[in-house]
Amino acid sequence: LCLQVLWDFVTAKELLIKSPYFPVLFSFTAYMAFCLPYITLDFLSTRLPCLRKYKIQPQSYPTLGMMVPCIIQSAYHHAVLIFPVTFFHWYWRPVKLPVMAPELPEVLLEVTVCLLLFDFEYFLWHLLHHRVPWLYKTFHKVHHKHVSTFALTTQYSSVWELLSLGFFAAINPVLLRCHPLTEMIFFLVNIWLSVEDHSGYDLPWSTHRLVPFGLYGGAPHHDLHHLKFKSNYAPYFTHWDRLFGTFTES
Repeated sequence: LCLQVLWDFVTAKELLIKSPYFPVLFSFTAYMAFCLPYITLDFLSTRLPCLRKYKIQPQSYPTLGMMVPCIIQSAYHHAVLIFPVTFFHWYWRPVKLPVMAPELPEVLLEVTVCLLLFDFEYFLWHLLHHRVPWLYKTFHKVHHKHVSTFALTTQYSSVWELLSLGFFAAINPVLLRCHPLTEMIFFLVNIWLSVEDHSGYDLPWSTHRLVPFGLYGGAPHHDLHHLKFKSNYAPYFTHWDRLFGTFTES
């Protein structure tokens, strides 16, 4: 019932959702909204010691001069690169909005499977781009400009990296034939987890603290990757790094 109410609210904005502009607006707005709390935290932490203790690398704080280029690059990529791609996707696969919302167990299962698939795809892509020097220097090195990450470095990357990872995120719900609402929820969860990974903070309510047995690495796991470069290639979960011997305890 709660999902049907939510879906009715979404479908009430049918003209917007079926617009070719919706995917890029949805993506950029969600990304900036998820970054904003961490941007605020970055400015407050330099003045409040009670917040500073949650910074993973407390000796390093982003400045406004570091943040602005990240925002400009993200806005440019969304307008010049992501929008044409999503426009062709909109043309090729017109949006269809069913009347009924999906069942909650179905949403939870499919979002989890999409995350696991994305995690595996990203791990292989990431490992390959670190093990092959040409790939690293040509495509992935841009993302490693900042050894101490902050939220806005999440999408600070080359065009190839942005489009590759965007393709992985987009194709998985299509392959699973997810409901449009499930697809939206997955995109939101994926963007949030990516931003949290790069936030540079280990907060009491961080996702990795909510998932038991160390199955989810979270911000400490990924922050260590940016610091050490040669371990922790999976974005979210830890099982692939453990299996391939690339796991380092954060």
